[in-house]
Amino acid sequence: MRTAALSPAAKKALQGLGAGLIGFAVASILWLPGWLERWELKTWDWRVHLLARPAPATDRIRLILLDQESLDWGKRENGLGWPWPREMYGLILDYCRRQEAKAVIFDVLYTEPSTYGVEDDVAFGKAIRNGPPFVGALFLSRTAGTESRWPTAIPDTHIEIRGLDGWLKGPGATEITFPRAAFPVPEVAAASRILADTHLNPDRDNVYRRVKLLGLFDGQVLPTPALGALLAAKPGTRLSLSRDALSVAGRPIPIDVSGNAILNFRGPSGTHRAYSAAAVIQSELRIRQGETPPIAGEGLFKDRYVFFGFTAPGLFDLRPAPVSGVYPGVEIHATSLDNLLAGDFMRPVHDGPVLALTLLLVLLAGILTARVTGILKGLLVYGIFLVLPVLTTLAAYTAGFWLPLVVQETAVVVTLFCAGVIYYTTEGRQKLFIKNAFKQYLSPAVIEELIRYPDRLKLGGERRPLSIFFSDLEGFTGISEGLEPEALTALLNDYLSAMTDIIHEEGGTVDKYEGDAIIAFWNAPLPQEDHAVRCVRAALRCQAKLSELRPLFRERIGKDLWMRIGLNSGPAVVGNMGSHTRFDYTILGDAVNLASRLEGINKQFGTYTICSRATLELLGGAFPSRELSRVSVVGRKEAVVIHEPMFPAEYEARREDLALFALGLTAFYEGRFAEAESLFAPLAEKDPAARAYLEKCRSLVMQPPEAWQGVWAVTTK
Repeated sequence: MRTAALSPAAKKALQGLGAGLIGFAVASILWLPGWLERWELKTWDWRVHLLARPAPATDRIRLILLDQESLDWGKRENGLGWPWPREMYGLILDYCRRQEAKAVIFDVLYTEPSTYGVEDDVAFGKAIRNGPPFVGALFLSRTAGTESRWPTAIPDTHIEIRGLDGWLKGPGATEITFPRAAFPVPEVAAASRILADTHLNPDRDNVYRRVKLLGLFDGQVLPTPALGALLAAKPGTRLSLSRDALSVAGRPIPIDVSGNAILNFRGPSGTHRAYSAAAVIQSELRIRQGETPPIAGEGLFKDRYVFFGFTAPGLFDLRPAPVSGVYPGVEIHATSLDNLLAGDFMRPVHDGPVLALTLLLVLLAGILTARVTGILKGLLVYGIFLVLPVLTTLAAYTAGFWLPLVVQETAVVVTLFCAGVIYYTTEGRQKLFIKNAFKQYLSPAVIEELIRYPDRLKLGGERRPLSIFFSDLEGFTGISEGLEPEALTALLNDYLSAMTDIIHEEGGTVDKYEGDAIIAFWNAPLPQEDHAVRCVRAALRCQAKLSELRPLFRERIGKDLWMRIGLNSGPAVVGNMGSHTRFDYTILGDAVNLASRLEGINKQFGTYTICSRATLELLGGAFPSRELSRVSVVGRKEAVVIHEPMFPAEYEARREDLALFALGLTAFYEGRFAEAESLFAPLAEKDPAARAYLEKCRSLVMQPPEAWQGVWAVTTK
């Protein structure tokens, strides 16, 4: 049982699907083990850098930064070296209380007693108690830290998280549980509303993109400074854990199996409004003295969350982040609180949807790449599918999702590469073969059409109606004998190039060159409904072009070039004749032979372009002509009616002479040779065909034929 062969479109679709599946498989193999993570992180940083913008919650956060300017001020104005006495920080807390801050978060570890004595720590602890809700800093670690148990002098955290026990049974338990801790001095720890873990973990490339919102030490829940700020400002806030989210007051925050949340950065360092520690301290001191403070304005800190941290380069709290290579650690915590307040931590897209989207993308890329033809269209499709993952991931970012980009780009690149390889090994080589085989015979436009339908180039021929063109140069053998080989070659190249260009412009196919002769045809390999019109127009244009070039050729060879053309239309066999590895795209058949005969018949009448009545009937009046004769051709039983086509302008200029010629031709057909002779005689000097008839009539008058049929017998080619 025979199965139907796949259509070219179906073959291309299957090739495209194959390329897409290869691209998907390669990208999946590279992505799932994490081998593409390094590049994915870089592309994420690019997206963050490009799209990070402030949010409504950004203005609810203030920063007080101990920067280099503050250090210089302390040394210059107060003779303070480093570290500062902690009473200086108490002034900051007093100012925040005065400004009615919602909560104050210190991203500073006070693990050692003050070098200025215990009174300094006591004073600082008193300022903490008297100030806004205070979040103190401790540090959880796996190796560092002096404590392995919760200190008895420090109250328990009393933070409850629903679902924590169940979550700790999963793979993330070891990620948020720490065996060691560094606590602040008792004066600070006891006075703090909340103790928060300031520990931050970077990604593999040491860039900080994620935070753990909580950690566990000795059974105690310790939030990050951001979550601690919320709990300090709103005690009793409900917390619950599920497999992939930490809910704060009923608002879910997406986390991964390690408890990490992806930060939604608001912009470069300085996006959150910041004030130097020196300016805050001076403001508090001047307000106490009734003077104008450096920080003027009402309510700048009112109901704001205030973070205090170090940004002076020598204090070592500067870290790389997606928005900047140097980003203060305190701003990472501020960004985390910003995300908590806005409820817009970035959400990761899980493996299933990523793989599904990647598969869909590469299948489309493969199919469309396989279907398009032409360099420009191919480059357009390549460009679209290389850019599409970028646009998709940018759109996902604006919607709050981290949609992996590199796995998509890898899949697309591999798909396009495979599609290119498949194209080259199948259609590409075929198209190159077609171009090489036909570039000498067809116009580029026809070749491109033929490339779209390569199935028409199977070995063998088909029978179809054609319009056939035969041309030859008059007396060229004698001309060539008088020329050097180089001059002869140059002459032929110029002549054949000019004629071939016209044939190609008219959509014709050059079958072959035989010396100075040209054989061409129309309506193959692609169908042309107006093939006869194209053929005749090409012949007339070739004659006009040769007339234009004739003076130039005369200067080169000293003689005029004249071309005889024979045109015929009819059924012929056209196709690839030869072997599977070497063939000629050519034509065979009686219609072809007749076109060749008609070219030679021009000699009988002194004409240069003759077409058969079969061709004339297909013109639909596109070109006027005169009937030239009824001729008998060697190898054909029936007479052939031949015509001389011409451009309308030439026909109009010769209308009277052509009418007289037609009368003479009628008399000749009817055997009235003497009358025909008298009609042709006035035309003989200016019309070679009339002159040929004049001589023919004279001979027939002298020897009248028997059983006259009005046919001019042609016995030579």
